[in-house]
Amino acid sequence: MTIEVRVPQLPESVADATLVSWHKQPGDPVARDENLVDLETDKVVLEVPAPMAGILKEIKLADGATVTSGQILALIEEGAAAAAVPGASAPAIMAAAGGTPIAAKDAAKAGSAAPASGPASAAASAAGAGAAKLSPAAKRVAEENKVDTKAVVGSGRDGRVSKSDVVNYLQSQDAPAPTTGEPAAKAPLGAGVGVGARGARAEQRVPMTRLRARIAERMEQAQATQALLTSFNEVDLQSVNELRARYKEPFEKQYGVKLGFMSFFSKACIEALKKFPSVNASVEGNDIVYHEYFDIGIAVSTDRGLIVPILRDADHLSFAEIEKAIANFAGRARAGTITIEELTGGTFTITNGGIFGSLLSTPIVNAPQSAILGMHKIQDRAVVIDGQVVVRPMMYIALTYDHRIIDGREAVQFLVTVKQCLEDPARMVLHV
Repeated sequence: MTIEVRVPQLPESVADATLVSWHKQPGDPVARDENLVDLETDKVVLEVPAPMAGILKEIKLADGATVTSGQILALIEEGAAAAAVPGASAPAIMAAAGGTPIAAKDAAKAGSAAPASGPASAAASAAGAGAAKLSPAAKRVAEENKVDTKAVVGSGRDGRVSKSDVVNYLQSQDAPAPTTGEPAAKAPLGAGVGVGARGARAEQRVPMTRLRARIAERMEQAQATQALLTSFNEVDLQSVNELRARYKEPFEKQYGVKLGFMSFFSKACIEALKKFPSVNASVEGNDIVYHEYFDIGIAVSTDRGLIVPILRDADHLSFAEIEKAIANFAGRARAGTITIEELTGGTFTITNGGIFGSLLSTPIVNAPQSAILGMHKIQDRAVVIDGQVVVRPMMYIALTYDHRIIDGREAVQFLVTVKQCLEDPARMVLHV
């Protein structure tokens, strides 16, 4: 019996998706729930599992196709998984790239029509096997640098090869650094002799991924529709550092997670949001919607771009629960297994540019939210306390907000409240 593999139901906020890459080709045996193809939406990469075990009979759509909910992707012939059809992979890939549906028997004919060429056919087979477990970012870097993916050891689930795996392989082979679409750096003035020594002034034009295009759209939307303004303050993190040092080992032993800074900043922001509800609000038409719950977005950087998983009802979470949730989000976001539901909504966002060395920035609001807090690098600086010059671990914090509904007074007092909570963490326990 032939079973159809269809695009899963996409959320209402997602109209369509892009078919990124097939992990199986016509004639390949498939196991139930084995990932067949990756679909990229505006926010995440979705895996489409096999609904049953059998043989992949036909691929209906090629890589790069735009798909919608319920659309047929492939056909599976039910039954015991037989051996793959010899020579099916390479012809199937070539034909599918042209957009023509490929059946297993047609792939077999194409494969048998050309005589086996020993090492050449083996290399093609190896490349197909390696590409089957490539993440989209890893596939792009591998193609740009002509990497034999079979030689790359995957560190992901089920041996999945990530972009970092390909980069590490290139470095171990002493190969040129992988290109990622940026123009090559210019050679220093005076390097080499003659025109040929400078090398080719190459350029690459690559389409934006759906996620990158969506990020660009959201940033433009925020700049065009909101009256954005940024206020700054600085925080002495001496007390937080002392608490983390004092309870580091017992905390990790009891909860199985490290006590980081994000839980302190999340709790401090929640205390400030309770005092200044407009910072937790959003604009819908001519109305201001005051959210009486606190869904805090935590910005996470991935190979594909910046995404913002949501801590639902963060005011009800303990320090340990916040740290566990953030660690879980970060790991699954980078592995591409986070769900769309976990990225939807949010009433306020925290972003930490300090992990990349940023000393000061003006973050852009994650619309339709009305404010975002920017954390930055912690630096030892000389400050005056009680008339004495002392060295303290200081961090600049920034609040970018929509001036249409948040007054400057509220924004400044919000930052002051965050500062007070972090410099005297007992406030977050006593709620004062």
